[in-house]
Amino acid sequence: MSAGRFVRTARLRSGLTQRQLARKARVPQPMISLIESGKQDPRYRTLARLLRASGVELDLVPLAGAGVDRSQFVQTLKLTPTQRVRRALRAADFVRNVRRRRR
Repeated sequence: MSAGRFVRTARLRSGLTQRQLARKARVPQPMISLIESGKQDPRYRTLARLLRASGVELDLVPLAGAGVDRSQFVQTLKLTPTQRVRRALRAADFVRNVRRRRR
């Protein structure tokens, strides 16, 4: 998602007009218009200020699936439903045994 689209979505979800967001974030309204239309890329601090004023926080989150061994999914999908249930029951038994040993 582009910065402009992110700002626009956050602003609309918060129910603010561009003028209201401009006042809250202390950013000129024409600049917000340029950012939302994709004609201007905001600096990080400006983007963070606009989002914060819209009630949203900019945060770094790992991409879904990053660092995941996808080969496990492929192997599991090859199993029949019955085999998957049996595997899940064995895993549940294992967890129960581990918990019992900890006590």
